[in-house]
Amino acid sequence: MKKALYFVLVVLAMGVSSCKKNTPYVYRGFPKEYTSAWVEEYGQCYDSVPYNVFALDLYSGELALDSTHHMKGTGYNLYISDIFMEETALQVGTYHSLRTTEPEPYSFLKGKDYEGYPHGIYLLQVENNNISGIQVFDSGQFVLRDTTNGLIDLQFTLYYTNKSIYGGKATYTTHFQGELQPWSKK
Repeated sequence: MKKALYFVLVVLAMGVSSCKKNTPYVYRGFPKEYTSAWVEEYGQCYDSVPYNVFALDLYSGELALDSTHHMKGTGYNLYISDIFMEETALQVGTYHSLRTTEPEPYSFLKGKDYEGYPHGIYLLQVENNNISGIQVFDSGQFVLRDTTNGLIDLQFTLYYTNKSIYGGKATYTTHFQGELQPWSKK
């Protein structure tokens, strides 16, 4: 009798618990939109490469650069480095990660982890001024388009481990000249 009662109680407990609404875990994921950006201009910094080199430095959340160009706050920093251009400024168009080892216009470095240091395309997660996570991207592309009112629309698709996809956007004014020129969001 005790075993039967125990069995009934266990079945009843399982039945009651299965009626409870299951709340799935919601993964916050990477940001889909960035709120500030910088274009870094390095010029022709490689002896064997006849192109000008740029980098895009995008920020989300409360993360920004202070007056000494150090990251402050909490958010994400998407960095796309060594963007190769014949021109002396980034141009409207489609950019892609290098398909070979030879740089070409409208291409940029693939992401790599060199002994714990990210290069190329990577995303830093920053919490209270400290880096708390790094995601290196294998490849990808981004598109710069003109919009109305002198804005530039940036849309990107990046790939990482097992061909997972990360996409997002940003819309900014066109401040492309000079070293570390901020883009201000309208």
